Amino acid sequence: MKYIIFILCLIAIFLLAYLVSFDRKMVKYKLVTILKILGIQLLLSFIFLHTSLGIMIIGGVSKVFEKLLGYANVGTEFVFGGMIEEGLATFVLTALLPIVFICALLGILQYLKVLPWFIKIMGFLLNKISRLGRVESYSAISAVVIGMTAVFVSIKDMLPKLGRKQMYSIAACSISTVDLSIVGAYMNIIDPKFVILAIILNLFSVFVILSIINPYNPNEEYDVLAAVNSSAEQDNRGFFEMISDYMMDGFNIIIAIVAMLLGFIALIALLNGVFDGIFGVDFQTILGYIFAPLAFLLGVQWNEAVQFGGSIATKLLSNEFVAMTSFIEMKGLTDRSIGIISVFLVSFANFGSVGMIIGALKGLSPEQSKVVAGFSMRLLYGATLVSFLSAAVVGVIL
Repeated sequence: MKYIIFILCLIAIFLLAYLVSFDRKMVKYKLVTILKILGIQLLLSFIFLHTSLGIMIIGGVSKVFEKLLGYANVGTEFVFGGMIEEGLATFVLTALLPIVFICALLGILQYLKVLPWFIKIMGFLLNKISRLGRVESYSAISAVVIGMTAVFVSIKDMLPKLGRKQMYSIAACSISTVDLSIVGAYMNIIDPKFVILAIILNLFSVFVILSIINPYNPNEEYDVLAAVNSSAEQDNRGFFEMISDYMMDGFNIIIAIVAMLLGFIALIALLNGVFDGIFGVDFQTILGYIFAPLAFLLGVQWNEAVQFGGSIATKLLSNEFVAMTSFIEMKGLTDRSIGIISVFLVSFANFGSVGMIIGALKGLSPEQSKVVAGFSMRLLYGATLVSFLSAAVVGVIL
């Protein structure tokens, strides 16, 4: 039965993407690439979830992050007086403060020129698979390594020369996954193996969706490798200056997340209260029923689909952290549903992320900011389909 549901889900995702395609005639030329990427996703999911080698790799990566989070907690305990050991730690202390330490490590890797080389190599390999273009493939890897808005800073010199379709692809890559600086925070909330698997699958899913919504023959005129080298060489900061800046960047991320959590959770509570008082059912439950059919197509059991539907809506309207806090309060979910929901939640596909991209581009290239603003709803729509596709792949493998 799950295989039939998976096929129906793929058809639904394809049709939903096809409805908003920039060039429907071009889609047929991308079918081979789409099938190839889907095959790779299914194979990788099977390896990581059902083979001893894959489980060992996922477990190894998870342990590395577990160790890093442990080191991060040493700093947290020193500053906050051992609150973690005494069981007084809050969500901010355990899940968010390690972001500062992870950002510091990224700063060290950037200073040692490890990150630029990693981005170039992985971008090259991804381009060979996706065939969507060097700039686009670089942007997908760069979004994971250096962050959603930092992608545009790294290619700021070539931004004015990029076309509308290229801008859509780059923006879609930047919000369809998550960056390494906050991966540890996710792992404190949901199973680390699903966080890792979601990041990998989203890198491929975004190119499937782009091949349908935004199909085109890539322009290889721009030398991405030169842009990466130039960006790295132009940074003349000393070691301690760079690492301090990265730490402050991490702290600013925490402040932004805390502000959004405070505001959105309070607003959702308000809406729940208003709807419950007027209609006798809260706001999230209503949204849950609206999105329940989509949740069911992903492989979630129908009696759990309404809860998952509420998480889908919460993520879109607020962000993934708010949705995750709602998710961990859900009771009675099967292991398969937990895996599907976990993978779906790991991405930046929400209204706030689109606003952040437009805001970042205003300071780098005002004209391109207007271009992205023009297809902002289609951008969020496509990024959400990326999450659906990754979750569907995991659903059929679990």
